[in-house]
Amino acid sequence: MSFFRRIISLTWIAALGLGCQASAQEQDKRSLFKDPEDGKLDASEWLLERKGFLPVPILITEPAVGYGAGAALLFFRESIGDAVTKAKESGRLTPPDIYGAALAATANGTKVAGAFGMVTFAEQLWRWRGGVARPDVNLDFYGTNGTDSTRDLKLGYNVEGWISTQQLMRRLGESENFIGPRWIYLDLDTRFDPSRPDPVFAPGGRAVKSSGLGLTFEHDSRDNFFTPSSGWKGYLESMLYSPDIGSDNTYQTYRAYAFSYFPLKKEFILGVRADGRAARGDVPFYQLPFIELRGIPVARYQDENAAVAEAELRWDVTPRWALIGFLGAGRAWGSTTNFSDADTAKAWGLGLRYLIARRLGLYMGADIARGPEDTAFYIQAGSAWR
Repeated sequence: MSFFRRIISLTWIAALGLGCQASAQEQDKRSLFKDPEDGKLDASEWLLERKGFLPVPILITEPAVGYGAGAALLFFRESIGDAVTKAKESGRLTPPDIYGAALAATANGTKVAGAFGMVTFAEQLWRWRGGVARPDVNLDFYGTNGTDSTRDLKLGYNVEGWISTQQLMRRLGESENFIGPRWIYLDLDTRFDPSRPDPVFAPGGRAVKSSGLGLTFEHDSRDNFFTPSSGWKGYLESMLYSPDIGSDNTYQTYRAYAFSYFPLKKEFILGVRADGRAARGDVPFYQLPFIELRGIPVARYQDENAAVAEAELRWDVTPRWALIGFLGAGRAWGSTTNFSDADTAKAWGLGLRYLIARRLGLYMGADIARGPEDTAFYIQAGSAWR
C-alpha cells in the first residue's frame, strides 16, 4: 500500500515540473516564475493561482521496482491560493480539494493505474481521502526471517488486481485532531517466479480477497503541509479484516507514527520520525509490515512487526538552498525472531533542496541514500515522510 501512496504523492513533483512548460503567453509573463522579493526562480504564483484540470507527468524512483514514469490528470476544485485565504480567515491550515487519475510504469515491468481524491467539507470539519487502483506490480519476496542483511533468498513475484482505500475523518471540536473510519479492499492475485518452488505460507498467506474496516486518529499541528519547520503529525490506525465484511481470511493490521520538527536555530531544522507497524492472524504475505526507509527497497525486510526510527537535519545554507542529512534504523521481527534477536537495518544519506515556492514553504530536490545492500536515488517534493 505504501508503494501506491508514494506514486500518488509524486504527482506534486510533476505539477511543479509542468510549471516550466506553460503556454507561450504565460512564459512571456516572466514574473509568473520569478519571486519579486529576490528575483529567483519561484513557482509560488503559478501554484497559488492554478485550478481546474491539470495534466502532469509522474517520476518514480523507488528502487524496489526501478525507475519509471507516467502521467496524471489532476483537478483542483479551488486553487491553493483560495485554500490559503480560507486558512487565514479560519485560522486552520487546510489542504485544497484535489481529484486525479494516473497511469505509470517502471523499468521492471510494473504498471499501475488509478484514481484518487482528497476533499475537505462542512466548514472544514470533515475530510475524505480515497482512491481505487489497478496494480500489476513486480517485487521480490525475501521471507520473514527478521533483518539478516546477509541473506540473498529473494524470490520474484507479481501481484495484480484491484485496490480500494476509503477514509472519512471528523475534526474533534476546534482542535487539530481528526478521527474516523477507514475501509480497505484488496482483490489481488499473486504469482511467483515459475522457475523456482513457491514459498510455503501459513493458511491464508496468499489470500485473494481482503476487506478490512478500521478506525484512525490523526493529529496535525505542523506549520506547513509541504516542508514543515515546526509542530508534529501523529497517526494511529487499527484495521480488522474478516469474512463477515468480504475478506477470505481473518487478520488485523496496526500502525502508529509520529513526525516531529524542531527549529534549533534560524538555519537548522531537526526532524524526528518514529514509525511502528504490526499484523496478526492469517496475514497475506504482501500485507506484512516492512521497514520503510530511504535506501531500503519497499518490502525488503518484512515480518509480523516492523519499527523504524529516523532523524533528519535540514540546514538552510541560503534563503533558497538547503542541505539535508538523514540517518535511520529499523527492525523487523516476530515470525522466528524476537525484537532483541532481530538484526538492525540502517540507512543514511544526503540531499539537496531548493525553495521552489517561497510563499508555500515548498522545497524540492533529490536524496542519495545508502542502505545495507544498495545506494538509491530519490526525487523529493516536500517532506520525504508520509
